[in-house]
Amino acid sequence: MAVISMFYGIIISMYFFDNRQHKLPHIHVKYQEHNAVLSIPEGDIIAGNMPKKKLRIVQAWIYIHQDELIADWELASTGQEIFKIEALR
Repeated sequence: MAVISMFYGIIISMYFFDNRQHKLPHIHVKYQEHNAVLSIPEGDIIAGNMPKKKLRIVQAWIYIHQDELIADWELASTGQEIFKIEALR
């Protein structure tokens, strides 16, 4: 697992070789006791839950960085090093 960004108490991660359980591109999001898996580039919740305000913030971040996220997904799914993505400010 690699943390690719952190902002507003939200931690965004991507796991290496994580294309077995959730076959589509996705990220893992943690905020306090909440955990969710969100699709890329749609930002839909695949698993877990997230407070609505934080979910909207993450969805905006996904929209802004969708190209970078897809590039990181392609790297991670083949076990290659991924890159950090700028936090939302």
